[in-house]
Amino acid sequence: MTPVHGRVVRAAGAPLLAALALALVTPAHAASVLVMGPRGHVTAGRDPFLPAGEPTPPPAGAPLAPATAHAGATKRKPPQKTVRSELTRLLKANRITSVQYVSYSASFNAAVASERRLRGTRATELAAVITNLHDIAAAGKLTPGRLPVLFQTLDDNRQWWSSGPIPAANTYVEFAGSQLLWEYYPGQGIELQVLGTFAKADGLYSGGPGNYPQMQALVAQMIPLAVNRAGGLTWEYYFKFAGGKPPWTSAMSQGTGIEALTRAYLATHDASYLQLAHQALPIFTVPPPVGVRVATSLGARYVQYTFAPATSIINAFLQSLIGLYDYAQVSQDALAQQLWNAGDAEAQAELPSIDTGAWSLYQAGVEDDLSYHELVTGFLEQLCQRTQAPVYCTTAQHFTTYLTTPPTLQLLTQSLHKKKPANVQFQLSKYSHVGIVVVGPGGHTLFETSASFGYGARSFTIPALKHKGTYTIRLAATDLAGNFSRISGTIQVS
Repeated sequence: MTPVHGRVVRAAGAPLLAALALALVTPAHAASVLVMGPRGHVTAGRDPFLPAGEPTPPPAGAPLAPATAHAGATKRKPPQKTVRSELTRLLKANRITSVQYVSYSASFNAAVASERRLRGTRATELAAVITNLHDIAAAGKLTPGRLPVLFQTLDDNRQWWSSGPIPAANTYVEFAGSQLLWEYYPGQGIELQVLGTFAKADGLYSGGPGNYPQMQALVAQMIPLAVNRAGGLTWEYYFKFAGGKPPWTSAMSQGTGIEALTRAYLATHDASYLQLAHQALPIFTVPPPVGVRVATSLGARYVQYTFAPATSIINAFLQSLIGLYDYAQVSQDALAQQLWNAGDAEAQAELPSIDTGAWSLYQAGVEDDLSYHELVTGFLEQLCQRTQAPVYCTTAQHFTTYLTTPPTLQLLTQSLHKKKPANVQFQLSKYSHVGIVVVGPGGHTLFETSASFGYGARSFTIPALKHKGTYTIRLAATDLAGNFSRISGTIQVS
């Protein structure tokens, strides 16, 4: 029970997503993007194969880690392993060619030189990307397989921060001639949005055969950016996020990648896409921090972040299952079927715990915002259509009903003492903006305020009431979907 004196800020529960809300949504509405042309000119546009929506920032208390020093001006003792020393080591070990060595070295030197010339936010953002690259090298993780994606990230950031605008947080970015989707994470630069890019492939597939060549081009760009992790192909993230350090990965993005490869096969009948999808399965067989599999008594949970295995995010889990299911059905791959079976058993067992009876939970104790509620409802509907499993279908029906069901309120406080500030307690069925009006025995309004609350027992702190008598308490609530309800009750002041 949490008393409030004024406006309450909802505890943020969900890192990443309306970016996450991209997966498997048909492209009915285009998303806003900034597109950089070959000469560095940036235009605002809309990508018709990305659904509209703003990405969700990380939760309160888990901010993105900003760069702490410019790469060209740092005074800390350099790590034993550096980007330059690791490139040299790879060359001497014949793990990269001399042509690759020259190319990557030139990219790195150009980025450091640009960072030294830049000022303010531009310097900070490019420095963050360079620092992440340094940290990966220092950790001994600058492997040949990671070089293409890491240095593409470096080159694109150098180009953007040298000539592009400073975008708003979580803005989507594209580069002319490329199908890849990037996203601006303040303090971490422009980063490859793996989930969003693969979701774009799904959008292209859903758009029909006329868009299949573009989908193939997108998949062709993503395939070389996969790395060897957990004994298979994995698409990773290379920036600091919500306490996690790169490189990390996600069951949701990997599952969406597998689905994109499955759809590429359906569009082209090229079996190599299914072979690649099979190679992307091992991440689901290995526990964090390398893989995404958390074994349970019933099967397995596939986690959203390899750096946070204890964090169970149901929408991410369900989307990863959709990708595994579709691939298993199309390919008849035995391993994919085993992975689906293990995850399906766990998901069905977990679903009742995320249904509050009035709304959905993002994770334990944290309600979904509206976009996440709609997202998880959509995933449940897809799983219902695919499997006809009662728990998927029933939960989807419940969540759909909640979108039009007003919040319920119950006044819990029945009596107060005069001349003392007090808490007026009430029960609320789901996250809502709640208003309170206190009316005195003479019919005059004595106090009113409003705040946002999550579900459960909540309270307002009201000023001291000066006189004995019967006071009227009016409460009104509007939920995230706009449904409204009000109640009126009385309390006795003695």
